[in-house]
Amino acid sequence: MYTVLVVSIIIVFVVLLLAVITTSKAYTIKHTIDPIENNPYNDQENNQQEQEQKKA
Repeated sequence: MYTVLVVSIIIVFVVLLLAVITTSKAYTIKHTIDPIENNPYNDQENNQQEQEQKKA
């Protein structure tokens, strides 16, 4: 009975430790985004708006 309790507590601590380690590693990664000038989707939206204005 006690062995099951001890093993389950050890498993809980191992899972908690792994979660903390992976979360801390995730925060160390620097995420970057594209500047607005180099964003191809922004260019597509601008072209569509210009075409719609020409039609009107």
